[in-house]
Amino acid sequence: MGEAPAFIIDDLQTGFLNGFDLKSQGCATATVIGNKAYLIGGVNDEPTLSLGVHIFDQTRGELVSPLVLGTKPTPCKGHSAVLLNEDRILMIKRGSVPDDCIWFLEVDTQFVREQRKILGTEVVAWSKGVRGNADKPVVISGPSGVGKGTLISMLMKEFPSMFGFSVSHTTRAPRGMEKDGVHYHFTERSAMEREIEDGKFLEFAAVHGNLYGTSVEAVEVVADAGKRCILDIDVQGARSVKASSLDAMFIFVCPPSMEELEKRLRARGTETEEQVQKRLRNAQTEIEQGKSSGIFDHILYNDNLEECYESLKKLLGLDGNITTSPKASPKGVEFPMDLAISKIDQKIIIKCGSPDLKTTSNFRIVLDLSSLKGGAPGRTRGLDFYAIESFSNGLNGFNQLS
Repeated sequence: MGEAPAFIIDDLQTGFLNGFDLKSQGCATATVIGNKAYLIGGVNDEPTLSLGVHIFDQTRGELVSPLVLGTKPTPCKGHSAVLLNEDRILMIKRGSVPDDCIWFLEVDTQFVREQRKILGTEVVAWSKGVRGNADKPVVISGPSGVGKGTLISMLMKEFPSMFGFSVSHTTRAPRGMEKDGVHYHFTERSAMEREIEDGKFLEFAAVHGNLYGTSVEAVEVVADAGKRCILDIDVQGARSVKASSLDAMFIFVCPPSMEELEKRLRARGTETEEQVQKRLRNAQTEIEQGKSSGIFDHILYNDNLEECYESLKKLLGLDGNITTSPKASPKGVEFPMDLAISKIDQKIIIKCGSPDLKTTSNFRIVLDLSSLKGGAPGRTRGLDFYAIESFSNGLNGFNQLS
């Protein structure tokens, strides 16, 4: 990742600001948590700035390059940082549009602590700030022939604008009319293995020599479109998702009996006797795991398809009303180069100065962090912000922070 600029190290050795930190040194910010200083920035490659992460351990006097999980923010013209609750740092990209300007660097959240223990190294994780909230993704599992595909199809048909599927990744080559990004994200094995190691996949499996998996990004893309993501995966995949940072609802669909499941499999007429017997053996194992593993929040028995479907809708809180999409970013609100940040309770107040010398108007942007949900590697949802047009009007007590 490269060494931090020398002037940063010199300044660290002479001490940092106390309390929450908003300290910029040209091309980097330094935020102090305990005896560690988190440096965000890097070599200033005009006209943009890369956003690498280093940690300076003041006790040992060492500079560490941590393993950085999550999707890294794109380079920007500058940034500011402020500490939140001792476990994450809010980073604002200057000169960026609202949908890409607010990021969180998680430094001591539960997810980061777990990854640090598993990987045996220093870990941090990026998480993008997203306005509004999204409903929990739904993981639906069940043995082959139980009817979960039919249930999902019924759900998609009745509520076409509410649900969506994530696009899985695979290392196999496209077949026939398959399109990249539509049927699968087709990728090189080495690239997918690297992203799996970086914690960017919720679940993955090797099938006939190829890798298949669901990435965090693929699920979040569905939520960003204002839809609730459905994951149709096996029990082993559900186990992996349960162990990940994704907050989801887990539903297992059971047949009324093994005899009924065998009857349904044979009625399809698509498998040989050997394949039917294999699917029945696998189904028995999956059902046992589904009922006893503690993975699933709810178990549905598909004895009568219509009744099972009504039970599924009830679990999802569906009454026929379509929920609204996450709020769009307010028009006209931008995060300029000239800004200063203050923090009070669960609000971040950003004082913005116009870079245009011919314009004397200034304004504040207030970020409300009280409803934040989710975490890295992915999206931190629930962010809300609004603009106050001038310093003198409508500040409701925030003038003291200027």
